[in-house]
Amino acid sequence: MRTINSIKKSKAQTPLVVITAYDALFAALFNKKVDMILVGDSLNMSFNGAGDTLSATLEMMLYHTKAVCKGAPDTFVIADMPFGTYTNEQDALKNCSRVYLETNAHAVKIEGGMERANIIKTLTCNSIAVVGHIGLMPQFVRSEGGYIVKGKNEQEAQKLIEDAKAIEAAGAFCVVIEGVKAEVAQRITEAISIPTIGIGAGSQTDGQVLVWSDAFGFFEAFQPKFVKQYLDGADLVKNALDAFVHDVQTRKFPASEHTY
Repeated sequence: MRTINSIKKSKAQTPLVVITAYDALFAALFNKKVDMILVGDSLNMSFNGAGDTLSATLEMMLYHTKAVCKGAPDTFVIADMPFGTYTNEQDALKNCSRVYLETNAHAVKIEGGMERANIIKTLTCNSIAVVGHIGLMPQFVRSEGGYIVKGKNEQEAQKLIEDAKAIEAAGAFCVVIEGVKAEVAQRITEAISIPTIGIGAGSQTDGQVLVWSDAFGFFEAFQPKFVKQYLDGADLVKNALDAFVHDVQTRKFPASEHTY
């Protein structure tokens, strides 16, 4: 299983593979096959049917993180901290401590750059491992008026680089870069000594993360440009369901081999 030290040492090596998971069933399928599992607040959209991640609660994240840790006991697990749980140092420490006390998660992830460096510093000084998150930040969707790609000009690029440096200085062991122009993401990656995990940030980061329901074709509401589908999951399930319905309605199921 990966450790914080081995993750740090993977900088500029074979890219890290990160996938989201929200339950023990899929976590078990991913266990030992990826470097890290992120229990993302994206579950609020793919599992809860919400339009964004903002209404995810700490109780939701604790519940799902517990399940993922049970399903993937041999994989490094990161718990996403939901909106409103780390607005100040005191609340952040209290809420992140609950994650450590109530789950087996190895780290937490919080969104924000320089403006959150003091919070990251407080957490890391209190033995809580932190993954940063810069660029397109889903928890900022309402304040920014949508999901906006970052790094489109030099001013934005410099701000992102400074954000990453501040996160590193505060003690984070890696940082997610989301929705950032590829050349800028590469500059960020080269500017810091901790690994970068890209999502919609080109191929030159130190790793990649995708939401499992996007990667495997289960989420049908929309498909971001950065997603590559590795399975037509929704169609496979629908076809299997049609077969089940047919078998039940025609009394082909249960057959003798399924009967006591």
